Amino acid sequence: MTKADNRIALVTGANKGLGFETSRKLAQIGIFVLMGSRSIARGKAAAKELQQEGLPVEFIQLDVTKPEQMRRAASEITSRYGKLDILVNNAGISVGEGHGRNSTESVTPKALRATFDVNFFGLVELTQRLVPLLRKSDAGRIVNISSILGSLAIHSREGGMSYKPFAYDASKTAVNTFTIHLAAALAGTAIKVNSAHPGWVRTDMGGPSAPLAASEGAETAVRLATLGPDGPTGKFFHGEEELPW
Repeated sequence: MTKADNRIALVTGANKGLGFETSRKLAQIGIFVLMGSRSIARGKAAAKELQQEGLPVEFIQLDVTKPEQMRRAASEITSRYGKLDILVNNAGISVGEGHGRNSTESVTPKALRATFDVNFFGLVELTQRLVPLLRKSDAGRIVNISSILGSLAIHSREGGMSYKPFAYDASKTAVNTFTIHLAAALAGTAIKVNSAHPGWVRTDMGGPSAPLAASEGAETAVRLATLGPDGPTGKFFHGEEELPW
């Protein structure tokens, strides 16, 4: 941990892409980052890369579909640090929906369950386990990585988005609902909860044609993770633009 900051952050899915760049950017401003990854080898390699840049990060094994790993992570953070200041729920998948533009009629129950297990159920369970630690922070921040594809308002507009991978979109709509409800539950505390749309980013999920680099996509999450006391809560942002639910 650097002397510049005593904040502790946990970023899930941090071994690559958006999670990796979010970890880098938070660490660059002096925040100690626990880089969650389900793969030990890839997680340690990612943490080592940032450590070699002189950044305050550590690997922590965390698969959000495995309750025992979530329990162990919460216990480790409690015993080592006694609090958590920032949680970035970045881990996410999009699977089994084919290459069509609308999978609503064809997506399988298996793909729906697998997507929700990571993108929603795991996110909710991990957050619930860590809220007691976030309550011990002077300025707890929870950032749920969502997507504009989870916006019902935009999908329902005439001429709205034609790309509708149903399992992924529905999981992100559920995440947005969790953001709203959790922000309301934590009203009056020092914790702020927001959803972030990173944009269309060049990651394994976004593909090589996406216009934004992962470092650019990470900027919204970093901004929301470091909001001041007058910052918003229970909102949905891309950059500084508030998006409709």
